[in-house]
Amino acid sequence: MYRDPWGFRDRFFEQIEKEFSDAEDMLNRVFKTVAESGAEGLDTQPYFYGYQITVGTDGKPHIREFGNVRPSQKGLIEQSEVRQPLVDTSINEKENTMIITAEMPGITKEDVKVTMEEGLVKIHAEKGNKKYHTELPVDNELDADSTKASYINGVLELRIQFKKPLKAKSKEIKVE
Repeated sequence: MYRDPWGFRDRFFEQIEKEFSDAEDMLNRVFKTVAESGAEGLDTQPYFYGYQITVGTDGKPHIREFGNVRPSQKGLIEQSEVRQPLVDTSINEKENTMIITAEMPGITKEDVKVTMEEGLVKIHAEKGNKKYHTELPVDNELDADSTKASYINGVLELRIQFKKPLKAKSKEIKVE
């Protein structure tokens, strides 16, 4: 049997247990503050919040939040009736297209409205108490006339052609 003469295992697991305990204490304080503030309506809808980190074509990380709540400066959460859907974007260089995928369950394709402006793609959907809205900045010029959209099982997929072909990002360097 393995022996740990320096007590590394004990210290490691004690640290993990402390982190979980601190997180639980923080959540209990938040729930207690919300309950004491008498905030009405906060318990009637589910809460969604998350973030997505992707690396853009410029090589820099891009952070995009989604959900119907946001952290506020008061330390509590602010709830919105409009959810920002989880959106993923990718570029198919062979077909010279941008593919945008947005998760928006609980609506129909007739409820979805997509508009494109210079440098911006807007997605909006509304049906009953389900409301979604997001705006996606786009660096390259898009051809709105060639856009194809489909909505299947709560997922919207947009395929948008670029007006100009993307330039190759690689350059061969001569080794001396």
